[in-house]
Amino acid sequence: QVQLVESGGGLVQPGGSLRLSCAASGFSFHLYVMYWYRQAPGKERELVASITGYGDTTNYADSVKGRFTISRDNFKHNVYLQMNSLKIEDTAMYYCNTWLTTGRNIWGQGTQVTVSS
Repeated sequence: QVQLVESGGGLVQPGGSLRLSCAASGFSFHLYVMYWYRQAPGKERELVASITGYGDTTNYADSVKGRFTISRDNFKHNVYLQMNSLKIEDTAMYYCNTWLTTGRNIWGQGTQVTVSS
């Protein structure tokens, strides 16, 4: 069964850190680019970061550059998002995503990140 399961969200104060995890199963994880998206209430879903299959190339939204780091462990079939210096505007539901070669777009259920004092 193809599946993505996110974890690690929570409530954090501005300036704090969180590490999100996404556990993948049911496909050849190392072959696929993995993405982290987020969606805040009333806003469109936006791409936060991506990482290639072997982790050699990463990309970030301008809004998170220098604060967030995407990484992956192909042995554990996990992708991570380390979030530092969190801001109130980072509050959103965070989703893990990938596109399979079959054309199927896979989403996790999301994990909520709330940045508040």
